[in-house]
Amino acid sequence: MTPQLQQAIRLLQLSSLELQTEIQEALDSNLMLEVDETGNDSPTEPAADTPVEAEPASEVEEAQPETTSEVENENIPDDLPVDSNWDDIYDSIATPSSAPSSSDSDNREFELSGPAGESLHEHLNWQLQLTPFSDTDRAIADFIIDSINDDGYLGISIGDIHEALSRELDIEEDEIEAVLHRIQNFDPPGVAARDLQESLQLQLQQFPLESPWLDKALELVREHFKLLAERDYNQLARKLKVSENELKEIIQLIQSLNPRPGGQITNTQPEYIIPDVLVTKVKGQWRVELNPDSAPRLRVNPHYAGLIKKVQSSEDNNCLKNHLQEARWFIKSLLSRNETLLKVSKSIVERQVDFLEHGEEAMKALVLHDIAEAVDMHESTISRVTSKKYMHTPRGIFELKYFFSSHVSTSDGGECYATAIRALLKKLIADENPSKPYSDNKLAGILEEKGIKVARRTVAKYREAMAIPPSNERKRLA
Repeated sequence: MTPQLQQAIRLLQLSSLELQTEIQEALDSNLMLEVDETGNDSPTEPAADTPVEAEPASEVEEAQPETTSEVENENIPDDLPVDSNWDDIYDSIATPSSAPSSSDSDNREFELSGPAGESLHEHLNWQLQLTPFSDTDRAIADFIIDSINDDGYLGISIGDIHEALSRELDIEEDEIEAVLHRIQNFDPPGVAARDLQESLQLQLQQFPLESPWLDKALELVREHFKLLAERDYNQLARKLKVSENELKEIIQLIQSLNPRPGGQITNTQPEYIIPDVLVTKVKGQWRVELNPDSAPRLRVNPHYAGLIKKVQSSEDNNCLKNHLQEARWFIKSLLSRNETLLKVSKSIVERQVDFLEHGEEAMKALVLHDIAEAVDMHESTISRVTSKKYMHTPRGIFELKYFFSSHVSTSDGGECYATAIRALLKKLIADENPSKPYSDNKLAGILEEKGIKVARRTVAKYREAMAIPPSNERKRLA
């Protein structure tokens, strides 16, 4: 395997963000490479006889990668020995993506380099510094805050805290309890609770006293929490002495609370996805093109390339030639990556037009072998192309691998894509009677009536993958 082929394969499997890092490293290490900010090239126009009517929606138009006339007219050799004749050096080679404007680059840099968020522990310690505590109570508070997990719950008992601190401090458990109650008044509401019931109670206690049904909600959480967890609404209504509609309002108030109070505060940076491919519908045609902002346009620096013929030192001359060879290889690898990505994306869109037109329920079965056969490439290449690459469509941004999955047979001998089945299940559950939710067996039966044969355990697997609880946990007042 030649170094150029190794480089091409490595670039092929990089995400857009990783590719930008790789390009920047190449720019920093190779004096022959530079960003081409001229932006003279434009996408190839579709053929004049391309149909534009809305009816043939299955037609997919490919936007060719942007290339300069030099690239189109010159076939770059695979190997460029340092003793080649360099008189035919061209001035520039562009990669198939336009360079972002300087203002866009500045904005992106500012956006990505923002300060990290504040962690829950930092947020609590900041409030601790503003709260008057004795030295002993502050030591207890420090230990309590350190024992709070990311969800905002105290992960240790009062007895364990006493046992750990009693070696250094002469304290009683009542003192620890008192400090805990003070921390439980910190922001966010419900923090430092020992369980969900206590957290909900703490959050309700911070509501204005005139809030509707606050007293009944507190009574429900304090005294009848087990009945709420079991969804025994008839028993709850009798215990609270309220009607079914009134109970519904009380439960809605409780459901407005946060079961993970610590989750409101996070120090994680948002992850940005830069789509590699853009899919749009233009005059009834689905158009596939590379995202021009996913990577800068590169070219060979003509000034340094011209120095090769002027430098007298053989050592410096060979260094410049090596840099030029590496630059040409790098640009060619980028061209190959983008051409492959565009070809694979176009093939995927051709097979998933129904999804683009009608949504997940119309998704078709697709495996790597189907695309590999269509574009005449190996499945391993398709796997590399579709990993960590994203496609922007009118229905959202999806990883290319999203469009591949197994299938099940239908009663008419056809196939149904797993994503389509999950979409159907999601729609059925959304439309079910909330007081009598469908069991997994019932959902499997409904799908069979639609001609889709799936076992109950398959329904359960899809439901769990979508984080949808079982029927007994979905039951609620209508």
